Amino acid sequence: MANPAQTDDVDEQTVTPWTVRGGEKGIDYSKLIETFGSQPIDAPLLERIEKATGQKPHRFLRRGIFFSHRDLQLVLDNYEARKSFYLYTGRGPSSEAMHLGHLIPFVFTRHLQEVFDVPLVVQLTDDEKFLWKDLSLEEVHRLAYENAKDIIACGFDVKKTFIFSDLDYMAQRPEFYQNILKVRKCVTFNQVRGIFGLTDSDSIGKIAFPAVQAVPSFSNTFPDIFGKKKDVLCLIPCAIDQDPYFRMTRDVAPRLGYMKPALLHSTFFPALQGSQSKMSASDPNTSIFLTDSPQAIKKKINKYAFSGGKDTVEDHRKYGGDTSIDVPYQYLTFFMDDDKRLAEIKEAYEKGEMLTGELKQILIQVLQELVAEHQRRRAEVTDEMIREFMTPRKLNFSS
Repeated sequence: MANPAQTDDVDEQTVTPWTVRGGEKGIDYSKLIETFGSQPIDAPLLERIEKATGQKPHRFLRRGIFFSHRDLQLVLDNYEARKSFYLYTGRGPSSEAMHLGHLIPFVFTRHLQEVFDVPLVVQLTDDEKFLWKDLSLEEVHRLAYENAKDIIACGFDVKKTFIFSDLDYMAQRPEFYQNILKVRKCVTFNQVRGIFGLTDSDSIGKIAFPAVQAVPSFSNTFPDIFGKKKDVLCLIPCAIDQDPYFRMTRDVAPRLGYMKPALLHSTFFPALQGSQSKMSASDPNTSIFLTDSPQAIKKKINKYAFSGGKDTVEDHRKYGGDTSIDVPYQYLTFFMDDDKRLAEIKEAYEKGEMLTGELKQILIQVLQELVAEHQRRRAEVTDEMIREFMTPRKLNFSS
């Protein structure tokens, strides 16, 4: 159960839940598939998704943003056989302001909830952030509720969605802690150290935490939703750096008589400065935040967004831009749904017909509209809505 993506070689990439470092050209996702032992989302699988759902796959699938999976075929088998499954994703509430990258799993998970008409559980790991960050328990708990507002604003169906704070749910339902204990009994310190790169100087809280993120994968962790059923399949959309948690979970599940969770892995959302940089909640210039004003969005993109264009207009007209490294274009692949329009932009930019400033202006308009709409929806989230989403209860879905 060692973590094959972790290495001490500075020329190689490192991908763990807490450290993401690429090579000179950024993250090699093909190599991650090989080292993690997952499967690529290929054309036949996309065709099967479209046939099963009767809808064109989401742009994140069409464009390879969600690029890898574990047991997605089994999820589709269940869906086609009219057997239920559920979705699980999460958020570590370390800051009040979420950025665009944080939206990716929630945008995609909302789509999956709508298309497959299945329940969703969203874990807010306030306990994790208390262990890893210099934050008090009271602060991480408050941040969990602030982040819940952003998650609710993504448009989830309250009748099919349960959002929970670990600090709250641990006290509300003993089944949560019972499953955590079962996982902890099956995993040794050496295994945790190998998977997550923890050391002898890390706190025992950090060593014990992975079990907390594992157990929402098991349906009987949620007795209000599934009763005592332990055979409801779980599908987890997440960034690839979260996979170590669920490799551990998939190893433990059969020993506990539980089903292995299935996964969908996304690529990393690039920082404004490019794939060599990392977004940071403590550095507001590395990304667009959901609290940013239209003016701030414009300024950040114009000033900080790494360009694949040439140094002079003359050279750009002659040689064209490089969309593979151009951050404004990369952002459009995440947030512009129109495939035809995106292809036109790509062709014009690579031919030199479109300049960097023109490409940035397109992105500015897209993001200003997206963030303004999110802010409008978030402002409509009331305390009563938060309580409804975060109260353990029966969800409406076909069992």
